[in-house]
Amino acid sequence: MKSPLLTTLALAPLALLATEKAKPVKPNIILILADDLGYGDIGCYNADSKVPTPNLDRLAGQGMRFTDAHSPSTVSTPSRYSLLTGRMAFRIPYKGVFAGVGGPCLIKEDQLTLPQMLRNQGYTTAMTGKWHVGLSFFDKDGQRITQGGVEGVKMIDYSRAIPDAPVHRGFDRFFGTACCPATDFLYAFIDGDRIPIPPTGMLDKSKLPKHPYANDNRDGMIAPDYDLEELDQVFLQKSLQFLDEHAKSQPDKPFFLFHSMNAVHLPSFSSDQFKGSTKAGPHGDFIHELDYIVGELMKTLERLGMADNTVVIFSSDNGPEVTSVVHMRAVYGHDGARPWRGVKRDQWEGGHRVPFIVRWPGRIASGSACDQTVCLTDIMATCAAMTGAELPGNAAEDSYDILPLLLGKAGSNAVRPYTLHQTISLALAIRKGPWKYLDHRGSGGNNYNNPDLKPFILPDNAPDAPGQLYNLESDPGETMNLYFKHPEIVRELKTLLESSKAHSRENFLLDL
Repeated sequence: MKSPLLTTLALAPLALLATEKAKPVKPNIILILADDLGYGDIGCYNADSKVPTPNLDRLAGQGMRFTDAHSPSTVSTPSRYSLLTGRMAFRIPYKGVFAGVGGPCLIKEDQLTLPQMLRNQGYTTAMTGKWHVGLSFFDKDGQRITQGGVEGVKMIDYSRAIPDAPVHRGFDRFFGTACCPATDFLYAFIDGDRIPIPPTGMLDKSKLPKHPYANDNRDGMIAPDYDLEELDQVFLQKSLQFLDEHAKSQPDKPFFLFHSMNAVHLPSFSSDQFKGSTKAGPHGDFIHELDYIVGELMKTLERLGMADNTVVIFSSDNGPEVTSVVHMRAVYGHDGARPWRGVKRDQWEGGHRVPFIVRWPGRIASGSACDQTVCLTDIMATCAAMTGAELPGNAAEDSYDILPLLLGKAGSNAVRPYTLHQTISLALAIRKGPWKYLDHRGSGGNNYNNPDLKPFILPDNAPDAPGQLYNLESDPGETMNLYFKHPEIVRELKTLLESSKAHSRENFLLDL
């Protein structure tokens, strides 16, 4: 007869194994953020797109495609701040975008970020590519540089660490750039919190490609290893290297990878293998390269056996750039903003309605679509729900959990009570149901007296109105301002917008 003690000891490992199996496995998360990619640039959003995007179309076929998703802002810096913190940038308040040695970092040291939240949940966190949320650089006397342009870059002491680099805001690893990789005053890579290979001379623009978008490129100092035409391939290899190393060294630990692209920001310098690969010109080639990069990331997940337990999120930081939209409409019949009014910087839908695709095999229905209004700020609360993290009251106050939408459990219930929008000038708008109220005249961004944009001016049926009101259900093109026709809705949304400005989980002010 077996001893009860021996039987208990023999069964203990089985009980432990059963407990381990019962533990929910936290998914890996890859967030891929395109730069200035328009709603109409992708085939699964625009059947008339002139650019082949088979990998993004496949991703949408394997997951959920959102048709009413929005960037928090119509330009890069505030959108990225909001994505990483779950809060609107106007709460700081901050307007504009960083360039060169612009800083300090908009994210305070004690502010909870998306990567820090996930790191607290046991994730390894990595970022590759464009940061653009501000960094602090110092001169040889240890003083923070406030001088802009090339002169500020010339003052940098490269022996000093960057104290507010992404590795000090929640990421374990970072390889990328301070601002826009291909149009900045500082052309050099940051690895961790340092620039290991500093600039040694000025960028020679005479050696760069010549095409209609190539002029969107600043004079700046450049490092010897920095090739403006191969940036996205460099970022891709760094991300693939991270995935390979993680699979070998930490196979049982979840990871979060933020792949922040240079593509498809102007000046649209695609790598050599993609030049002439489409019938939509240099910018079309660049979109094609972006699609290839998404495909390579997906292939690597499959090769490493990670695909089934990895959530892949794809989106863009704002709408498409003016120059590319105007030129491609005229020459190639391709409209990156289609079917919306407006482009990057504008408060109209084309400035902030963006592609948003999420894949999670076995959890999100393949080929599904969602028409509920969501915002990129929602990624933080949603990742919290996916991983069991609890958000404190002073974090991510503009983030809503959209996991019920992803899992098909929300029904017709709206996840968001309203959605806020902001432009580069801090012009604000609010969306509730089909109604959208803009607290300003005009675009809130681009100057439509510019010769390139003048042809796209629409008749103003309410020229005396101090704001704008549109019903996006009946008028998705925002052609009819209903400000005077529905004063009660204007009052409601104006009051809601004002109260949302005051709403904040902490008194958060940044001394810039």
